[in-house]
Amino acid sequence: MTFGERVRDLRKAKNLSQRELAERIGVNFTYLSKIENGKLDFASFPSEETIRKLAQALDADEDELLLMAKKIPADIRDRVIEKPNAFRTLAKLDDAKLEEIIRQIEEDQDGDGRKGKEAKK
Repeated sequence: MTFGERVRDLRKAKNLSQRELAERIGVNFTYLSKIENGKLDFASFPSEETIRKLAQALDADEDELLLMAKKIPADIRDRVIEKPNAFRTLAKLDDAKLEEIIRQIEEDQDGDGRKGKEAKK
């Protein structure tokens, strides 16, 4: 599914016309049509600001829409900047090894963020 198709699906699920959604996010409905059809003239995707407005208006996951538009959410971008070597190392792993590491991390943590035995006390 493309970014535009996802926006269209979300809009239709909210029973909004392109004109209604465009008005809510402050763009022209023809621009919204171009987003949904992947026909933007000057870029592959709309700006981060427009994506955030779309997410809010559609009660959608902002991070999901940003990632579909090949934009990195700010919290992830900030963390990569803080620890570039860690992310560089992770990026070099094959999918199986990366999934194994993620599974281990998830097993070590519970809902309050504490690790291992400390979390079970």
